Amino acid sequence: MKDKLSIKLGFELVASGYIGKKQLQTILNLEKTYGGDLYDYLVEKGYIDEETLAKFIANKKNLPYVSLHDIEIDPEVIKLIPEKVARRYTVLPIAKDGRELTVAMANPFDLPIINDIEFASGFLVVPVVASKTDIKKAIDRYYRQRPEELLSEIMQVIEQEVEKVEILDAPKEEMPSEELKSAAQEAPIVRLANFIITDAINKKVSDIHVEPYEDELRIRFRIDGFLHQVMKLSRSLHPALSSRIKVMSDMDISERRIPQDGRMKVKLENRMIDLRVSSIPTIFGEKIVIRILDESNLVLDMFKLGFDQRELEEFKKAIKSPFGMILVTGPTGSGKTTTLYSALDTVNREEVNIITAEDPVEYYLKGINQVQMNEKAGLNFAEALRSFLRQDPDVILVGEIRDLETAEIAIKAAQTGHLVLSTLHTNDAPSTIDRLINIGIPPFMITSAVILIIAQRLVRKICPSCKQVANTPREKLELLGLTRKELHDLKCYQGAGCKACNHTGYKGRIGLFEVLPITDEIKDLIKQGAAASELRKAAAVLGMKTIKESGIEKLKEGITTVDEILRVIPKMLG
Repeated sequence: MKDKLSIKLGFELVASGYIGKKQLQTILNLEKTYGGDLYDYLVEKGYIDEETLAKFIANKKNLPYVSLHDIEIDPEVIKLIPEKVARRYTVLPIAKDGRELTVAMANPFDLPIINDIEFASGFLVVPVVASKTDIKKAIDRYYRQRPEELLSEIMQVIEQEVEKVEILDAPKEEMPSEELKSAAQEAPIVRLANFIITDAINKKVSDIHVEPYEDELRIRFRIDGFLHQVMKLSRSLHPALSSRIKVMSDMDISERRIPQDGRMKVKLENRMIDLRVSSIPTIFGEKIVIRILDESNLVLDMFKLGFDQRELEEFKKAIKSPFGMILVTGPTGSGKTTTLYSALDTVNREEVNIITAEDPVEYYLKGINQVQMNEKAGLNFAEALRSFLRQDPDVILVGEIRDLETAEIAIKAAQTGHLVLSTLHTNDAPSTIDRLINIGIPPFMITSAVILIIAQRLVRKICPSCKQVANTPREKLELLGLTRKELHDLKCYQGAGCKACNHTGYKGRIGLFEVLPITDEIKDLIKQGAAASELRKAAAVLGMKTIKESGIEKLKEGITTVDEILRVIPKMLG
Protein backbone atom coordinates (compact mmCIF):
# COMPACT_ATOMS: atom_id res chain seq x y z
CA MET A 1 0.00 0.00 0.00
CA LYS A 2 2.74 2.44 1.00
CA ASP A 3 4.77 1.91 -2.22
CA LYS A 4 1.68 2.52 -4.43
CA LEU A 5 0.88 5.68 -2.58
CA SER A 6 4.50 6.82 -2.91
CA ILE A 7 4.45 6.23 -6.66
CA LYS A 8 1.15 8.07 -7.02
CA LEU A 9 2.48 11.06 -5.05
CA GLY A 10 5.62 11.04 -7.18
CA PHE A 11 3.66 11.17 -10.45
CA GLU A 12 1.50 13.97 -9.08
CA LEU A 13 4.65 15.96 -8.26
CA VAL A 14 5.88 15.41 -11.84
CA ALA A 15 2.51 16.42 -13.30
CA SER A 16 2.53 19.60 -11.20
CA GLY A 17 6.05 20.51 -12.35
CA TYR A 18 7.76 20.20 -8.95
CA ILE A 19 10.15 17.44 -10.03
CA GLY A 20 11.22 15.89 -13.35
CA LYS A 21 10.58 12.37 -14.64
CA LYS A 22 14.29 11.46 -14.34
CA GLN A 23 14.33 12.66 -10.74
CA LEU A 24 11.30 10.51 -9.92
CA GLN A 25 12.92 7.48 -11.57
CA THR A 26 16.08 8.05 -9.50
CA ILE A 27 13.99 8.14 -6.31
CA LEU A 28 12.02 5.00 -7.24
CA ASN A 29 15.26 3.14 -7.99
CA LEU A 30 16.61 4.13 -4.57
CA GLU A 31 13.39 2.94 -2.91
CA LYS A 32 13.57 -0.37 -4.77
CA THR A 33 17.27 -0.92 -3.96
CA TYR A 34 17.56 0.39 -0.41
CA GLY A 35 13.99 0.67 0.87
CA GLY A 36 13.20 3.91 2.68
CA ASP A 37 10.64 6.56 1.93
CA LEU A 38 9.98 8.70 -1.15
CA TYR A 39 9.47 11.73 1.10
CA ASP A 40 12.96 11.42 2.61
CA TYR A 41 14.71 10.83 -0.72
CA LEU A 42 13.03 13.84 -2.35
CA VAL A 43 14.28 16.13 0.43
CA GLU A 44 17.74 14.55 0.82
CA LYS A 45 18.44 14.84 -2.93
CA GLY A 46 17.32 18.48 -2.87
CA TYR A 47 14.66 17.92 -5.55
CA ILE A 48 12.09 19.82 -3.48
CA ASP A 49 12.26 21.71 -0.20
CA GLU A 50 10.46 20.11 2.72
CA GLU A 51 7.95 22.87 3.42
CA THR A 52 6.84 22.93 -0.23
CA LEU A 53 6.46 19.14 -0.19
CA ALA A 54 4.44 19.20 3.02
CA LYS A 55 2.11 21.89 1.64
CA PHE A 56 1.71 19.90 -1.60
CA ILE A 57 0.73 16.79 0.39
CA ALA A 58 -1.75 18.83 2.46
CA ASN A 59 -3.33 20.24 -0.68
CA LYS A 60 -3.64 16.81 -2.33
CA LYS A 61 -5.20 15.33 0.77
CA ASN A 62 -7.37 18.43 1.31
CA LEU A 63 -6.00 18.83 4.84
CA PRO A 64 -4.73 21.89 6.74
CA TYR A 65 -0.97 22.55 6.77
CA VAL A 66 0.42 23.67 10.14
CA SER A 67 3.71 25.25 11.16
CA LEU A 68 4.65 23.80 14.54
CA HIS A 69 6.87 26.82 15.25
CA ASP A 70 3.77 29.01 15.55
CA ILE A 71 1.79 27.00 18.11
CA GLU A 72 2.20 26.09 21.78
CA ILE A 73 0.87 22.64 22.66
CA ASP A 74 -0.71 21.77 26.01
CA PRO A 75 1.52 19.22 27.83
CA GLU A 76 -1.64 17.27 28.73
CA VAL A 77 -2.36 16.81 25.01
CA ILE A 78 1.19 15.59 24.39
CA LYS A 79 0.65 12.81 26.95
CA LEU A 80 -2.19 11.36 24.87
CA ILE A 81 0.29 9.73 22.46
CA PRO A 82 3.19 7.80 24.00
CA GLU A 83 6.65 9.05 23.04
CA LYS A 84 7.54 5.67 21.50
CA VAL A 85 4.54 5.88 19.14
CA ALA A 86 5.21 9.53 18.27
CA ARG A 87 8.83 8.77 17.34
CA ARG A 88 8.06 5.53 15.47
CA TYR A 89 5.50 7.18 13.17
CA THR A 90 6.80 10.80 13.25
CA VAL A 91 3.49 12.21 14.52
CA LEU A 92 2.58 14.76 17.18
CA PRO A 93 -0.72 15.42 18.98
CA ILE A 94 -1.47 19.15 18.91
CA ALA A 95 -5.09 19.61 20.10
CA LYS A 96 -8.03 17.73 21.65
CA ASP A 97 -11.73 18.37 21.16
CA GLY A 98 -14.01 15.91 22.88
CA ARG A 99 -13.11 12.45 21.55
CA GLU A 100 -11.19 13.90 18.58
CA LEU A 101 -7.42 14.30 18.63
CA THR A 102 -5.75 16.55 16.05
CA VAL A 103 -2.44 14.97 15.03
CA ALA A 104 0.33 16.51 12.91
CA MET A 105 1.63 13.99 10.36
CA ALA A 106 4.09 14.06 7.48
CA ASN A 107 2.30 11.18 5.74
CA PRO A 108 -1.49 11.37 6.21
CA PHE A 109 -1.96 8.76 3.43
CA ASP A 110 -0.89 5.89 5.70
CA LEU A 111 -4.16 4.58 7.17
CA PRO A 112 -2.53 1.76 9.24
CA ILE A 113 -0.53 4.42 11.10
CA ILE A 114 -3.72 6.36 11.88
CA ASN A 115 -5.34 3.15 13.12
CA ASP A 116 -2.37 2.44 15.41
CA ILE A 117 -2.48 5.97 16.84
CA GLU A 118 -6.22 5.68 17.51
CA PHE A 119 -5.61 2.36 19.28
CA ALA A 120 -2.72 3.77 21.36
CA SER A 121 -4.51 7.00 22.32
CA GLY A 122 -8.15 5.93 22.49
CA PHE A 123 -9.15 8.97 20.42
CA LEU A 124 -10.45 9.51 16.89
CA VAL A 125 -7.55 10.97 14.89
CA VAL A 126 -8.04 14.16 12.86
CA PRO A 127 -4.86 14.48 10.72
CA VAL A 128 -3.17 17.73 9.71
CA VAL A 129 0.07 18.04 7.76
CA ALA A 130 3.44 19.35 8.96
CA SER A 131 6.98 18.84 7.68
CA LYS A 132 8.78 15.77 9.00
CA THR A 133 11.71 17.84 10.31
CA ASP A 134 9.37 20.17 12.22
CA ILE A 135 7.58 17.18 13.77
CA LYS A 136 10.87 15.58 14.85
CA LYS A 137 12.08 18.82 16.44
CA ALA A 138 8.75 19.26 18.23
CA ILE A 139 8.91 15.68 19.52
CA ASP A 140 12.35 16.40 20.97
CA ARG A 141 11.06 19.64 22.50
CA TYR A 142 7.85 18.35 24.06
CA TYR A 143 8.82 14.84 25.13
CA ARG A 144 12.25 15.69 26.50
CA GLN A 145 12.24 15.92 30.29
CA ARG A 146 12.66 19.50 31.46
CA PRO A 147 16.24 20.22 32.58
CA GLU A 148 15.17 21.38 36.04
CA GLU A 149 13.13 18.19 36.54
CA LEU A 150 16.01 15.99 35.40
CA LEU A 151 18.52 17.78 37.65
CA SER A 152 16.15 17.49 40.62
CA GLU A 153 15.81 13.76 39.97
CA ILE A 154 19.59 13.31 39.77
CA MET A 155 20.17 15.29 42.98
CA GLN A 156 17.54 13.22 44.81
CA VAL A 157 19.39 10.04 43.85
CA ILE A 158 22.69 11.53 45.05
CA GLU A 159 21.15 12.61 48.36
CA GLN A 160 19.63 9.16 48.89
CA GLU A 161 22.98 7.41 48.43
CA VAL A 162 24.38 8.67 51.72
CA GLU A 163 27.41 6.41 51.79
CA LYS A 164 28.63 7.64 48.42
CA VAL A 165 28.19 11.26 49.44
CA GLU A 166 30.18 10.59 52.60
CA ILE A 167 33.05 9.29 50.48
CA LEU A 168 32.94 12.55 48.54
CA ASP A 169 32.81 14.71 51.65
CA ALA A 170 36.12 13.65 53.14
CA PRO A 171 38.91 14.34 52.81
CA LYS A 172 38.09 16.83 50.04
CA GLU A 173 40.78 17.28 47.37
CA GLU A 174 43.31 15.01 49.12
CA MET A 175 41.33 11.88 48.32
CA PRO A 176 43.55 9.13 46.86
CA SER A 177 43.28 8.79 43.07
CA GLU A 178 41.85 5.24 43.38
CA GLU A 179 38.95 6.54 45.48
CA LEU A 180 38.48 9.50 43.13
CA LYS A 181 38.30 7.19 40.13
CA SER A 182 35.81 4.95 41.93
CA ALA A 183 33.64 7.94 42.94
CA ALA A 184 33.80 9.29 39.40
CA GLN A 185 32.26 6.06 38.07
CA GLU A 186 29.29 6.09 40.48
CA ALA A 187 25.99 6.24 38.58
CA PRO A 188 24.66 9.53 40.07
CA ILE A 189 27.92 11.38 39.28
CA VAL A 190 27.93 9.95 35.76
CA ARG A 191 24.34 11.14 35.30
CA LEU A 192 25.18 14.59 36.70
CA ALA A 193 28.14 15.04 34.34
CA ASN A 194 26.07 13.82 31.38
CA PHE A 195 23.21 16.12 32.32
CA ILE A 196 25.43 19.22 32.53
CA ILE A 197 27.02 18.51 29.15
CA THR A 198 23.81 17.61 27.28
CA ASP A 199 21.90 20.55 28.80
CA ALA A 200 24.69 22.87 27.65
CA ILE A 201 24.66 21.46 24.12
CA ASN A 202 20.87 21.79 23.89
CA LYS A 203 21.11 25.43 25.01
CA LYS A 204 23.82 26.16 22.39
CA VAL A 205 26.38 26.98 25.08
CA SER A 206 29.95 27.70 23.95
CA ASP A 207 31.68 27.02 27.31
CA ILE A 208 30.87 25.23 30.57
CA HIS A 209 32.59 26.51 33.74
CA VAL A 210 32.83 24.14 36.73
CA GLU A 211 34.04 26.30 39.63
CA PRO A 212 34.74 25.17 43.22
CA TYR A 213 34.49 27.67 46.07
CA GLU A 214 34.77 27.35 49.83
CA ASP A 215 31.15 26.40 50.43
CA GLU A 216 29.65 25.65 47.00
CA LEU A 217 30.25 24.33 43.49
CA ARG A 218 29.10 26.76 40.83
CA ILE A 219 28.23 25.78 37.23
CA ARG A 220 28.11 28.56 34.66
CA PHE A 221 27.27 28.48 30.93
CA ARG A 222 28.55 30.98 28.36
CA ILE A 223 25.67 31.76 26.01
CA ASP A 224 26.07 34.32 23.21
CA GLY A 225 29.29 35.54 24.80
CA PHE A 226 27.94 36.02 28.36
CA LEU A 227 28.33 33.79 31.40
CA HIS A 228 25.17 32.76 33.26
CA GLN A 229 25.03 30.81 36.51
CA VAL A 230 22.82 27.78 35.90
CA MET A 231 23.22 25.81 39.13
CA LYS A 232 24.78 25.74 42.59
CA LEU A 233 25.75 22.34 43.92
CA SER A 234 27.17 20.99 47.15
CA ARG A 235 30.91 21.62 47.42
CA SER A 236 31.27 17.94 48.35
CA LEU A 237 30.39 16.91 44.78
CA HIS A 238 33.38 18.66 43.25
CA PRO A 239 36.12 15.98 43.56
CA ALA A 240 33.99 13.27 41.95
CA LEU A 241 32.47 15.53 39.29
CA SER A 242 35.82 17.02 38.24
CA SER A 243 37.36 13.54 38.22
CA ARG A 244 34.49 12.23 36.08
CA ILE A 245 35.06 14.98 33.51
CA LYS A 246 38.82 14.30 33.54
CA VAL A 247 38.25 10.56 33.04
CA MET A 248 35.95 11.31 30.09
CA SER A 249 38.57 13.58 28.50
CA ASP A 250 41.53 11.24 29.09
CA MET A 251 43.27 13.47 31.64
CA ASP A 252 45.33 12.38 34.65
CA ILE A 253 43.00 12.39 37.67
CA SER A 254 45.89 11.86 40.09
CA GLU A 255 47.50 15.16 39.00
CA ARG A 256 45.69 18.12 40.54
CA ARG A 257 48.56 20.58 41.03
CA ILE A 258 49.22 21.71 37.43
CA PRO A 259 47.00 22.75 34.48
CA GLN A 260 45.91 20.02 32.08
CA ASP A 261 44.20 19.85 28.71
CA GLY A 262 42.07 17.09 27.25
CA ARG A 263 39.44 16.31 24.64
CA MET A 264 36.39 14.12 24.38
CA LYS A 265 33.59 13.37 21.92
CA VAL A 266 29.94 12.97 22.80
CA LYS A 267 27.12 11.69 20.60
CA LEU A 268 23.84 13.54 20.86
CA GLU A 269 20.88 13.11 18.53
CA ASN A 270 22.97 11.25 15.94
CA ARG A 271 25.70 13.88 15.72
CA MET A 272 29.22 13.82 17.13
CA ILE A 273 30.31 16.87 19.14
CA ASP A 274 33.89 17.68 20.13
CA LEU A 275 34.59 19.01 23.63
CA ARG A 276 37.90 20.62 24.58
CA VAL A 277 38.59 20.46 28.33
CA SER A 278 40.97 22.58 30.40
CA SER A 279 41.71 22.37 34.13
CA ILE A 280 43.64 24.73 36.41
CA PRO A 281 44.33 24.40 40.16
CA THR A 282 42.64 27.01 42.37
CA ILE A 283 42.80 27.36 46.16
CA PHE A 284 39.53 25.39 46.49
CA GLY A 285 40.26 22.72 43.90
CA GLU A 286 40.46 22.39 40.14
CA LYS A 287 38.40 24.71 37.98
CA ILE A 288 37.36 23.03 34.74
CA VAL A 289 36.27 24.74 31.54
CA ILE A 290 34.71 22.71 28.73
CA ARG A 291 34.64 24.33 25.28
CA ILE A 292 31.81 22.89 23.16
CA LEU A 293 32.67 22.67 19.46
CA ASP A 294 29.27 21.90 17.97
CA GLU A 295 29.46 22.08 14.18
CA SER A 296 25.69 22.60 13.96
CA ASN A 297 26.24 26.03 15.57
CA LEU A 298 28.91 27.01 13.03
CA VAL A 299 27.55 29.49 10.47
CA LEU A 300 29.52 29.08 7.23
CA ASP A 301 27.03 30.96 5.06
CA MET A 302 28.61 34.41 4.75
CA PHE A 303 25.21 35.82 3.80
CA LYS A 304 24.10 35.20 7.41
CA LEU A 305 27.12 36.72 9.18
CA GLY A 306 25.86 40.32 9.13
CA PHE A 307 27.61 41.92 6.13
CA ASP A 308 25.65 44.53 4.19
CA GLN A 309 25.50 44.17 0.39
CA ARG A 310 28.55 46.33 -0.39
CA GLU A 311 30.68 44.67 2.30
CA LEU A 312 29.69 41.21 1.13
CA GLU A 313 30.56 42.01 -2.48
CA GLU A 314 34.01 43.32 -1.44
CA PHE A 315 34.62 40.17 0.64
CA LYS A 316 33.54 37.84 -2.18
CA LYS A 317 35.68 39.72 -4.69
CA ALA A 318 38.77 39.36 -2.45
CA ILE A 319 38.12 35.66 -1.88
CA LYS A 320 38.01 35.06 -5.63
CA SER A 321 41.44 36.65 -6.05
CA PRO A 322 44.14 34.10 -7.05
CA PHE A 323 46.64 35.67 -4.66
CA GLY A 324 46.94 38.31 -1.95
CA MET A 325 46.27 38.59 1.77
CA ILE A 326 42.94 39.02 3.58
CA LEU A 327 43.20 40.05 7.24
CA VAL A 328 40.36 39.76 9.76
CA THR A 329 40.88 41.75 12.95
CA GLY A 330 39.17 42.16 16.29
CA PRO A 331 39.48 41.11 19.93
CA THR A 332 39.19 37.54 21.18
CA GLY A 333 35.64 36.25 20.83
CA SER A 334 34.65 38.62 18.02
CA GLY A 335 33.93 35.85 15.50
CA LYS A 336 37.09 36.06 13.40
CA THR A 337 37.40 32.27 13.03
CA THR A 338 33.81 31.97 11.79
CA THR A 339 34.40 34.68 9.18
CA LEU A 340 37.57 32.96 7.95
CA TYR A 341 35.91 29.53 7.89
CA SER A 342 33.05 30.96 5.82
CA ALA A 343 35.63 32.22 3.30
CA LEU A 344 37.29 28.79 3.17
CA ASP A 345 33.91 27.13 2.68
CA THR A 346 33.29 29.42 -0.31
CA VAL A 347 36.54 28.43 -2.09
CA ASN A 348 36.54 24.78 -0.96
CA ARG A 349 36.38 22.88 -4.24
CA GLU A 350 37.98 19.68 -5.50
CA GLU A 351 40.51 21.57 -7.63
CA VAL A 352 41.65 23.87 -4.79
CA ASN A 353 44.33 22.82 -2.26
CA ILE A 354 43.59 24.51 1.09
CA ILE A 355 45.89 24.21 4.12
CA THR A 356 45.37 25.81 7.53
CA ALA A 357 47.67 26.40 10.52
CA GLU A 358 45.52 26.75 13.65
CA ASP A 359 46.06 26.95 17.39
CA PRO A 360 43.83 25.22 18.21
CA VAL A 361 41.84 23.60 15.40
CA GLU A 362 38.32 24.48 16.54
CA TYR A 363 36.18 22.79 13.88
CA TYR A 364 37.02 20.09 11.37
CA LEU A 365 36.25 21.17 7.81
CA LYS A 366 35.77 18.44 5.23
CA GLY A 367 38.12 18.68 2.25
CA ILE A 368 40.53 21.06 4.00
CA ASN A 369 43.98 20.10 5.35
CA GLN A 370 44.05 21.45 8.91
CA VAL A 371 47.26 21.47 10.95
CA GLN A 372 47.33 21.85 14.74
CA MET A 373 50.21 23.95 16.08
CA ASN A 374 52.50 22.29 18.62
CA GLU A 375 54.99 24.74 20.16
CA LYS A 376 56.60 22.02 22.32
CA ALA A 377 57.46 20.02 19.22
CA GLY A 378 58.72 23.13 17.41
CA LEU A 379 55.69 23.51 15.13
CA ASN A 380 54.65 27.17 15.25
CA PHE A 381 52.92 29.36 12.67
CA ALA A 382 56.17 30.38 10.96
CA GLU A 383 57.46 26.81 10.71
CA ALA A 384 54.10 25.56 9.46
CA LEU A 385 54.01 28.26 6.78
CA ARG A 386 57.45 27.27 5.50
CA SER A 387 56.28 23.68 5.18
CA PHE A 388 53.01 24.68 3.54
CA LEU A 389 54.82 26.38 0.66
CA ARG A 390 56.30 22.98 -0.29
CA GLN A 391 52.81 21.42 -0.34
CA ASP A 392 51.56 23.12 -3.53
CA PRO A 393 48.84 25.19 -1.78
CA ASP A 394 46.31 27.47 -3.46
CA VAL A 395 44.82 28.89 -0.24
CA ILE A 396 46.55 29.19 3.14
CA LEU A 397 44.95 30.13 6.45
CA VAL A 398 47.26 31.23 9.27
CA GLY A 399 45.42 31.30 12.59
CA GLU A 400 47.14 34.48 13.78
CA ILE A 401 50.04 36.73 12.82
CA ARG A 402 51.91 37.19 16.09
CA ASP A 403 55.44 38.17 15.07
CA LEU A 404 57.66 39.51 12.27
CA GLU A 405 58.77 36.07 11.10
CA THR A 406 55.23 34.81 10.56
CA ALA A 407 54.17 38.12 8.95
CA GLU A 408 57.08 38.08 6.48
CA ILE A 409 56.48 34.49 5.35
CA ALA A 410 52.73 35.07 5.01
CA ILE A 411 53.24 38.23 2.95
CA LYS A 412 55.78 36.53 0.68
CA ALA A 413 53.31 33.68 0.15
CA ALA A 414 50.63 36.22 -0.78
CA GLN A 415 53.04 37.86 -3.25
CA THR A 416 53.92 34.58 -4.96
CA GLY A 417 50.56 33.28 -6.12
CA HIS A 418 48.77 32.19 -2.95
CA LEU A 419 45.62 33.48 -1.30
CA VAL A 420 46.49 33.95 2.39
CA LEU A 421 43.94 34.53 5.16
CA SER A 422 44.90 35.45 8.72
CA THR A 423 43.96 37.43 11.84
CA LEU A 424 45.40 40.25 13.92
CA HIS A 425 44.32 41.90 17.17
CA THR A 426 43.49 45.52 16.32
CA ASN A 427 40.57 47.80 17.14
CA ASP A 428 39.58 48.72 13.59
CA ALA A 429 40.55 48.14 9.96
CA PRO A 430 42.79 51.22 9.34
CA SER A 431 44.89 50.64 12.49
CA THR A 432 45.80 47.19 11.13
CA ILE A 433 48.27 48.92 8.82
CA ASP A 434 49.99 50.56 11.83
CA ARG A 435 50.11 47.17 13.54
CA LEU A 436 51.89 45.54 10.58
CA ILE A 437 54.38 48.42 10.38
CA ASN A 438 55.03 48.18 14.13
CA ILE A 439 55.71 44.45 13.74
CA GLY A 440 58.40 45.40 11.19
CA ILE A 441 56.73 45.06 7.77
CA PRO A 442 57.70 47.93 5.40
CA PRO A 443 54.80 49.82 3.76
CA PHE A 444 55.72 48.69 0.22
CA MET A 445 55.38 45.03 1.24
CA ILE A 446 51.97 45.71 2.80
CA THR A 447 50.64 47.39 -0.35
CA SER A 448 51.95 44.60 -2.59
CA ALA A 449 50.28 41.82 -0.58
CA VAL A 450 47.23 42.95 1.44
CA ILE A 451 44.03 43.20 -0.61
CA LEU A 452 41.33 43.45 2.09
CA ILE A 453 41.05 44.13 5.82
CA ILE A 454 37.94 43.31 7.85
CA ALA A 455 37.44 44.48 11.43
CA GLN A 456 34.53 43.02 13.36
CA ARG A 457 32.61 42.70 16.61
CA LEU A 458 29.76 40.45 17.70
CA VAL A 459 26.52 41.77 19.20
CA ARG A 460 23.62 39.78 20.57
CA LYS A 461 20.39 39.71 18.59
CA ILE A 462 17.05 40.51 20.17
CA CYS A 463 15.06 37.35 20.86
CA PRO A 464 12.28 37.19 18.23
CA SER A 465 9.95 35.34 20.63
CA CYS A 466 9.76 38.19 23.16
CA LYS A 467 10.73 41.22 21.06
CA GLN A 468 8.96 44.43 22.04
CA VAL A 469 9.29 48.18 21.60
CA ALA A 470 11.85 49.68 24.01
CA ASN A 471 11.70 53.02 25.76
CA THR A 472 15.40 53.88 25.34
CA PRO A 473 16.68 56.98 27.19
CA ARG A 474 17.59 59.78 24.79
CA GLU A 475 20.98 60.29 26.44
CA LYS A 476 21.98 56.75 25.46
CA LEU A 477 21.02 57.33 21.86
CA GLU A 478 22.92 60.61 21.81
CA LEU A 479 26.10 58.69 22.67
CA LEU A 480 25.87 57.17 19.19
CA GLY A 481 26.09 60.60 17.57
CA LEU A 482 22.76 60.36 15.78
CA THR A 483 21.26 63.41 14.09
CA ARG A 484 18.04 64.98 15.40
CA LYS A 485 16.08 63.50 12.51
CA GLU A 486 17.54 60.06 13.13
CA LEU A 487 16.69 60.32 16.82
CA HIS A 488 13.14 61.39 15.98
CA ASP A 489 12.56 58.56 13.47
CA LEU A 490 14.33 55.81 15.40
CA LYS A 491 12.25 53.02 16.90
CA CYS A 492 14.19 50.79 19.29
CA TYR A 493 13.38 47.27 20.44
CA GLN A 494 14.38 44.94 23.24
CA GLY A 495 13.63 41.40 24.41
CA ALA A 496 11.35 41.08 27.44
CA GLY A 497 12.93 37.74 28.37
CA CYS A 498 11.27 34.35 27.83
CA LYS A 499 11.93 30.62 27.95
CA ALA A 500 13.26 30.60 24.37
CA CYS A 501 16.14 32.97 25.28
CA ASN A 502 16.72 31.74 28.86
CA HIS A 503 15.09 35.02 30.02
CA THR A 504 17.97 37.16 28.72
CA GLY A 505 16.05 38.98 25.98
CA TYR A 506 18.71 37.93 23.44
CA LYS A 507 19.07 34.90 21.17
CA GLY A 508 22.00 34.43 18.81
CA ARG A 509 24.64 36.88 17.65
CA ILE A 510 25.44 38.84 14.51
CA GLY A 511 28.53 40.64 13.27
CA LEU A 512 29.25 44.34 12.96
CA PHE A 513 31.80 44.85 10.20
CA GLU A 514 34.26 47.38 8.86
CA VAL A 515 35.48 46.31 5.41
CA LEU A 516 38.50 48.13 3.95
CA PRO A 517 39.57 47.18 0.40
CA ILE A 518 43.18 48.22 -0.26
CA THR A 519 42.51 50.37 -3.32
CA ASP A 520 45.09 52.43 -5.22
CA GLU A 521 44.14 55.50 -3.16
CA ILE A 522 44.68 53.62 0.11
CA LYS A 523 47.97 52.16 -1.18
CA ASP A 524 49.28 55.66 -1.96
CA LEU A 525 48.46 56.84 1.56
CA ILE A 526 50.15 53.78 3.12
CA LYS A 527 53.33 54.39 1.08
CA GLN A 528 53.28 58.02 2.26
CA GLY A 529 53.19 56.85 5.89
CA ALA A 530 49.66 58.15 6.55
CA ALA A 531 48.30 57.72 10.09
CA ALA A 532 45.33 55.46 10.81
CA SER A 533 43.09 58.54 11.19
CA GLU A 534 43.95 59.68 7.65
CA LEU A 535 43.32 56.20 6.26
CA ARG A 536 39.98 56.15 8.06
CA LYS A 537 38.89 59.46 6.49
CA ALA A 538 39.95 58.34 3.02
CA ALA A 539 38.20 54.99 3.44
CA ALA A 540 34.99 56.75 4.52
CA VAL A 541 35.08 58.85 1.33
CA LEU A 542 35.49 55.63 -0.66
CA GLY A 543 32.38 54.17 1.02
CA MET A 544 33.68 52.24 4.03
CA LYS A 545 31.16 51.93 6.86
CA THR A 546 32.68 51.92 10.37
CA ILE A 547 31.82 49.31 13.00
CA LYS A 548 29.87 52.00 14.84
CA GLU A 549 27.86 52.82 11.69
CA SER A 550 27.28 49.10 11.10
CA GLY A 551 25.89 48.88 14.65
CA ILE A 552 23.57 51.83 14.08
CA GLU A 553 22.21 50.10 10.95
CA LYS A 554 21.48 46.94 12.96
CA LEU A 555 19.77 49.12 15.58
CA LYS A 556 17.56 50.79 12.97
CA GLU A 557 16.65 47.38 11.55
CA GLY A 558 15.50 46.22 14.99
CA ILE A 559 18.14 43.46 15.16
CA THR A 560 19.98 44.55 18.30
CA THR A 561 19.84 47.07 21.15
CA VAL A 562 21.62 50.32 22.03
CA ASP A 563 23.21 48.63 25.05
CA GLU A 564 24.81 45.99 22.83
CA ILE A 565 26.32 48.58 20.48
CA LEU A 566 27.65 50.66 23.36
CA ARG A 567 29.13 47.50 24.90
CA VAL A 568 31.27 46.56 21.90
CA ILE A 569 32.36 49.98 20.64
CA PRO A 570 33.05 52.17 23.71
CA LYS A 571 36.47 53.24 22.41
CA MET A 572 35.08 54.25 19.05
CA LEU A 573 32.59 56.80 20.34
CA GLY A 574 33.43 60.41 20.10
